[in-house]
Amino acid sequence: MNKFFACLLLITSVSLGAFAQNKDAIIGRWLNPSGEGQIEIYKRGTKYFGKLAWMKEPNENGKPKLDAKNPDAKLRSRQLLNLEILRDFEFEDGEWTNGKIYDPKSGKTYSCNISLKGQDKMSVRGYIGISLIGRSETFTRVK
Repeated sequence: MNKFFACLLLITSVSLGAFAQNKDAIIGRWLNPSGEGQIEIYKRGTKYFGKLAWMKEPNENGKPKLDAKNPDAKLRSRQLLNLEILRDFEFEDGEWTNGKIYDPKSGKTYSCNISLKGQDKMSVRGYIGISLIGRSETFTRVK
């Protein structure tokens, strides 16, 4: 009987360890579909965030590219490189949900969900209102 409980405890602790590892599976660098930028996803507290960590062309006319399309005029002087564009994602049922994604090309912010498609592919779905009306893009893990 003691062996049974010991095995049950071992299986439970291994399962919980695998689950904890799974929720951090998106942490790291991801290349966007066009190959123009890399997003670095990290955890702050219990939520997940992402910043634009690398750009193929970070400069324009010899100066760093700025957040020129931002609807808030005070933020238009921010550099795009290292700009936080993913924020407030929560891990829930195998997906990262309830987050926001900022598109610096348009200056718009969308609701967003993220899911993994294997170890090295990540689906990012931005939408307005409900998730059915939106657009998904597949990012590739940078190794």
